Amino acid sequence: MKSSIRCIVIGQVQGVFFRASTQQVAQQLGISGYAVNLPDGSVEVVAHGETDNLDKLKQFLGTGPKAAAVYSLVCESVEMDEEAVKSGFRVGSRLADDAD
Repeated sequence: MKSSIRCIVIGQVQGVFFRASTQQVAQQLGISGYAVNLPDGSVEVVAHGETDNLDKLKQFLGTGPKAAAVYSLVCESVEMDEEAVKSGFRVGSRLADDAD
């Protein structure tokens, strides 16, 4: 079954290839969505895919790449529109804000 999640990852997660590593894991798992840096130093990840694969992505987000230090991971279920879920997994831009 497919679903969507939004996660906020807090810690040493910017400047350590966190988003690029997340993209790589998401692509391996067939997950679409995005990862963006937030002004407060955290990373937002929105993802859509098979529930089992989202669980695997959440496991990765809980630790991140070697240089990262994750202090907190908070995830919630969200709705994503059909067009957004077809666009693969992006880094640096939200799916709905391409005009920004």
